[in-house]
Amino acid sequence: MESLSSMLLHPTKFSSAAIATAPSISFSSVTPQRQRNPTSKRSSKLSKSISPLKPKTTVTKTLESSLPLKKVLLPIGFGTEEMEAVILVDVLRRAGAEVTVASVEPQLEVEAAGGITLVADTDISTCSEDIFDLVALPGGMPGSVRLRDCEVLRKITCKQAEEKRLYGAICAAPAVTLLPWGLLRKKKTTCHPAFMDKLPTFWAVKSNIQVSGELTTSRGPGTTFQFALSLVEQLFGESAAKEVGELLLLGSANDDATTKKEFNTVEWALGHHTPSVLLPVAHGSEEIEVVVIADILKRAKANVRVASVEKDREILASQGTKIVADILINDAHESAHDLIILPGGTDGVQRLIKSKVLKKLLKEQDASGRISGAVSSSLLILHKQGLLKEKSYTAHPSIVDKLNDETTNGAKLVIDGKLITSEGLASVTDFALAIVNKLYGHGRARSVAEGLVFEYPRS
Repeated sequence: MESLSSMLLHPTKFSSAAIATAPSISFSSVTPQRQRNPTSKRSSKLSKSISPLKPKTTVTKTLESSLPLKKVLLPIGFGTEEMEAVILVDVLRRAGAEVTVASVEPQLEVEAAGGITLVADTDISTCSEDIFDLVALPGGMPGSVRLRDCEVLRKITCKQAEEKRLYGAICAAPAVTLLPWGLLRKKKTTCHPAFMDKLPTFWAVKSNIQVSGELTTSRGPGTTFQFALSLVEQLFGESAAKEVGELLLLGSANDDATTKKEFNTVEWALGHHTPSVLLPVAHGSEEIEVVVIADILKRAKANVRVASVEKDREILASQGTKIVADILINDAHESAHDLIILPGGTDGVQRLIKSKVLKKLLKEQDASGRISGAVSSSLLILHKQGLLKEKSYTAHPSIVDKLNDETTNGAKLVIDGKLITSEGLASVTDFALAIVNKLYGHGRARSVAEGLVFEYPRS
């Protein structure tokens, strides 16, 4: 059963190709309140090399000052689902929580389900005496097993439940981790469809989110935004969750057929060769967009390479996540790329704009008729190079007035020929799946969406 469940959760899990091209990601616990000191030499070096750029929290000053400090523990292990971990950390930090990412492995660097390496803030043993307002378990396989087998984490979580403090789990973790610990007794619970048969039948529910007292459970990567916002609401209140949801652009466009618009339809099919995707990043790039795009395209079997435009490969993303790219942008000239995708993030976009190498790559991409994509505020990069002329597109609401060309209001996602654009953040899953659809067809996109537990049209 674990083999089938693992495949459903992450079809590309631990393939040699995925691991060879995987960037590593580290979680910096920098928040407005506190910063932990990394314990590994690599993490210390990384922190020093990018310390001039401070991660931002986008929560408003009013919200930040009016709410008490909340401490959150998010453990990770070998095979943890990276989309779930990164989205949870990002959303909770936006709400003002102090999030500590702790490794249950002997080392801080942890290879996640899709081959990306996550670097924790600290070892789980350093958290044994701490009191947390929330313990949130990401899923993934065998990540959920690794969490289950960690005795320190078991004691922390059981104490959390006994003292009636919040705890939650998503994907495989409710069935694989919490159930053996006895923490689902008389609790209505949901989890990834591949593990529903492990839950007690009377208490199992097929809902995206299930809150049962102090316990909150959810189904998979595609429900992580909902899961994270539910936790924000329980920690900080309904108004805080609403505000963070607005920051994430949840429900910012009509949730119907007009969410996606396509013009000047052309085929993107590339025959039998594996699509090559370049994902440029910089200090301040939006980590949700980088990780979700890379994760989903890898699930579809694309060859994704994350390229740093900085002097080295270490990147400090917008909400404090550290990303170690596969290559430097200078090495991206080695081959042509079927698709170049630009992530957003205010500071990241400004740094991407300054890259002469990226500018050249984008002009070559346009001249050769290859595919380009831009998310959120990264459309400013294409705009400054004149690559949006006579194109329909969408963008983050904050930059629409800076774009003088044609726009398509009311859509989260717009495809015009070989250009694909998105509002970003919460709509980035739709964006990545739309790329899969164009490259591989509807069947592949729907299959990937099912593994994510993400609603996708049948036709």
